[in-house]
Amino acid sequence: MNLWQGLVLGLVQGLTEFLPVSSSGHLVLFEALTGVHFTDVTVEVSLHVATLASVLVLYGRRLWEIVRGVLSGNGPSVRYALLLVIATIPAGLIGVLFHRQIEETFHSLTWLGIQFLVTGAILWSTRGPTGDRTVLSTGTATVIGFAQAFAILPAISRSGATIAAALRAGLTPAAAGEFSFLMSIPVIAGAGLLEARNAVLNVAQVGAVPWAVSFVAAFAAGIWSIRWLVALLQRGRFYAFAPYCWAVGAFTLAYALWHG
Repeated sequence: MNLWQGLVLGLVQGLTEFLPVSSSGHLVLFEALTGVHFTDVTVEVSLHVATLASVLVLYGRRLWEIVRGVLSGNGPSVRYALLLVIATIPAGLIGVLFHRQIEETFHSLTWLGIQFLVTGAILWSTRGPTGDRTVLSTGTATVIGFAQAFAILPAISRSGATIAAALRAGLTPAAAGEFSFLMSIPVIAGAGLLEARNAVLNVAQVGAVPWAVSFVAAFAAGIWSIRWLVALLQRGRFYAFAPYCWAVGAFTLAYALWHG
């Protein structure tokens, strides 16, 4: 991987991690189009960690507020923390039990194209009036958790699936976005820890400087994309990303057929 590939790779990851268009799917497609190939998903996971830092920068105060509330026995904070744990369990279990099987699907362009189309359908389903609930129920947190588990597939957008599930459950755009971003923290951190044992070897293989450039680019672009997505959510335009996902899905299927 050279410098320009590292820069583009980081920008792709940072811009698509929180926008509901699937960052993993775009990374796999980028690799196919540019000829950058990795023997596993360590680089992809490291870039997810860069965007995790973006979440911590923008939602660190809210996270610290929850932690302090839990330590002091504040009822609403304890309840919110428990809901985050409940929502994290499905993806955590599937990630641990089926890690290798999921990793093997990362480089099938046909499956990738189909999943992009599914993501578009999920986003399109959020058209219509938004809800007015700001407090989650246990059932809603569970549904959002299974949506996140489904999004372990590479071209199913995590933010798209979880925010769509929250909106369909009647949450306000602000509450849906906040819960989605906060629940991403343990999942992304867990994936990073799972791949950490191979990180030194693989970073040396792809090049330390290009990797560092991609990491910084992903972090900066992640901050921008979160802010932009929150603004779009407030305007009720979450579904506007659906046509883009359909277009990318159609392109990916056509590319897979042409080179198959």
